[in-house]
Amino acid sequence: MKAAGQGYLLLEDGTAFRGRSVAAEGAVFGEAVFTTGMTGYQETVTDPSYAEQLVCFTAPMVGNYGVDDRRLESASPHARAVLMRRLGGEDWALWLAERGIIALDEIDTRSLTLRVREGGAMRAVAVADERALPVSEALERLLTQPLMEGQALVAGVSTPEKYTVGHSGAARVAVVDYGVKRSILRRLADAGAAVTVFPHVCDPDELATYDGVLLSNGPGDPAPLVEETAVVRATIGRVPMLGICLGHQLIGLATGHETTKLPFGHRGANHPVLDKRTGRVLVTSQNHGFAVVPSERAEETHVSLYDGTVEGFDFPELRAQSVQFHPEAGPGPHDAWPILEHWVDSLEPR
Repeated sequence: MKAAGQGYLLLEDGTAFRGRSVAAEGAVFGEAVFTTGMTGYQETVTDPSYAEQLVCFTAPMVGNYGVDDRRLESASPHARAVLMRRLGGEDWALWLAERGIIALDEIDTRSLTLRVREGGAMRAVAVADERALPVSEALERLLTQPLMEGQALVAGVSTPEKYTVGHSGAARVAVVDYGVKRSILRRLADAGAAVTVFPHVCDPDELATYDGVLLSNGPGDPAPLVEETAVVRATIGRVPMLGICLGHQLIGLATGHETTKLPFGHRGANHPVLDKRTGRVLVTSQNHGFAVVPSERAEETHVSLYDGTVEGFDFPELRAQSVQFHPEAGPGPHDAWPILEHWVDSLEPR
């Protein structure tokens, strides 16, 4: 591992958190967020939903069980920086450094998390060497960076061409890729689906020829995704549809709901969600900074027990449903695992 230098994280309100640089050199700008997951650091960093974000891990040690590329949710990291209280292993630091990711340990992650909870997710910069970019200069540059609101990021993480995953499934499922996690595709194939993955903007008529359409997770603000929402609106009702995370938000927008920026988001594997139909509480894995605004409409089936935001839809007349949380939970609690399997089982091959 390279010799550690003195780095820092600087928030847009001027608060600086100093730490030890343990991976790549340089400076990177993005949105500072935190995740409460105790495991899954590789999955988190390679989840496309973390695009343009500087991720603070609240777990006291990160990297302690090594690295294994079978855990990756995409081919490369999407988080722009990793912030830790304590680095748990050299393999993790080397893995990050080889992929150009800035990482700081010895950060006061508890204070940082509290600051983000109180002030909201903020623009920030992670700097590997304070000598290369002093705090005063970094703050000046930071305040020129765009806010996360209004950023349409899916084009940067979606596949440019459609491709297939598995060929022997009885149900033909089209996945619209807004930043899909590999674990979603894997779970679909394991459930018996022959999966074709489409770019974020595609032909509704082609989607409607499949047995089912899944709208994936992804990063950024759903509101500016006008073309993507139009595709959903033109497809919904013609074929069974399931939305996950950003896909859930796009179904909301396509059916007349509104979305909003959360103060500091839902990120972690311990988020309680109430299924209003059964009264059951699911412990779920989540990763999103935007949410559907509650409206008490009948199709709202799930609600967050943290803040009351909409966590699920069911439109029986449109054969469409969605969840804000991650039923594939890679990694995370398994309470919501049956959702994907039950949906695939419900599809009728044409």
